[in-house]
Amino acid sequence: MKIRTNALAGIALAATAALGLAACGSGSSAPAGSSAAGNGSSAGEITVYNAQHESLTKEWIDAFTAETGIKVTVRQGDDTEMSNQIVQEGQASPADVFLTENSPAMAQVENAGLFADVDKATVDQVPAEFRPSTNKWTGIAARSTVLVYDKNKISDDKLPKSMLDLANPEWKGKWAASPSGADFQAIVSALLELKGEAATEAWLKGMKENSKPYKGNSTAMKAVNAGEVDAALIYHYYYYGDQAKTGENSNNVTPFYFKNQDPGAFVSISGGGVLKSSKNAAAAQSFLKFITGKKGQEVLQKGTSFEYAVASDVPSNDKLVPLKELQAPTVDPAKLNSAKVTELMTQAGLL
Repeated sequence: MKIRTNALAGIALAATAALGLAACGSGSSAPAGSSAAGNGSSAGEITVYNAQHESLTKEWIDAFTAETGIKVTVRQGDDTEMSNQIVQEGQASPADVFLTENSPAMAQVENAGLFADVDKATVDQVPAEFRPSTNKWTGIAARSTVLVYDKNKISDDKLPKSMLDLANPEWKGKWAASPSGADFQAIVSALLELKGEAATEAWLKGMKENSKPYKGNSTAMKAVNAGEVDAALIYHYYYYGDQAKTGENSNNVTPFYFKNQDPGAFVSISGGGVLKSSKNAAAAQSFLKFITGKKGQEVLQKGTSFEYAVASDVPSNDKLVPLKELQAPTVDPAKLNSAKVTELMTQAGLL
């Protein structure tokens, strides 16, 4: 599902083990000398539960610690794993900050009443379209839905006008996705919010008939590149990240942007929030302010994650189609419902 390695490392959490959840350990992003116990051991230490790309978060942490002297311990996992863990831990969670790739995991923690309000100075750095209406967490980066297609198999006039067209009979066996991943489930969450339950059920039924499942967006794109399937519905940065390296998994692929406020033009917001139970709230809030500030957003602009910058008027990487040209639909990320999406996708036989 991710570009980064999703291996879990480090010290198992006893509370989580008792619940049968996967344990997450201290990540390589933690500076030398930081305590695995994290929360509360020092006014200058925080613990981040991280479901963002490991390399991106390490860049943020290294810059933040260099500027503030605050030590950061990282526990690594994926969106759903980390949000479930925080909800299970409740007020006893050692996490000070939660970072995700997609919004539904943030909404899950928010709905459990576990986030503190984001400081106004941080909120003011992020335009309203890149944060939830509740301000219980904030956008820190963004990614666009795209259809990557084999330019040798599909001519421009045969491209779908809408993501919804992929459920039509003419697309049977021609497109791929990674339905088990949080990335794809966020796209379905946006469809549910924009078009409602009946339309989402119908589209998922068509998807079950027409699509080929792959494990991970990179794998789906690679299948298109290899000629196994004509197209794949993924996020944009998989293409740009591969192109920036060797291009071996994307040289036969072209990204298509649906635009026109289509569900397929959905821009997913990566989130950051401070836990209400944090014993280091001031340091946690300062970390969130830093990554949404100019220096934090320049990590996105100048780095290799190819995610969109969303705050402090920092432009995104110049290789990307500008956000303002994507014509994305308006979706309040606080309303994305991962539980309902999982239910609908299970009913459709996709999970």
